[in-house]
Amino acid sequence: MLKELDKMGKAYWVSCYREIKDTEKYASYIKLAVPAITAGGGIFLARDVAAFAYEYGRKDRTIIIEFPDIDSARATHDGKAYGAALEALGDGAVRDIRLVEGA
Repeated sequence: MLKELDKMGKAYWVSCYREIKDTEKYASYIKLAVPAITAGGGIFLARDVAAFAYEYGRKDRTIIIEFPDIDSARATHDGKAYGAALEALGDGAVRDIRLVEGA
């Protein structure tokens, strides 16, 4: 039972943008993505270009969003509302998204 409770901790959605290729598509994405993410329980913790990058890191735009748990983060990403945001973005950015369970 304790192991199950441990898995119910917070989760983090980390987006690293390598390039924003189309600012209009990106703006359309943001208009749809932010409400979809907050409706899914996401709280934006950081949205900016990295202040420092070490080792093999890059000073790219990085977004960190906290969710109540990994299931909420995944359901938000895979949901219809965020899917519409992804459709609006299309090929407008080069990035990767990672969902990470909190410690």
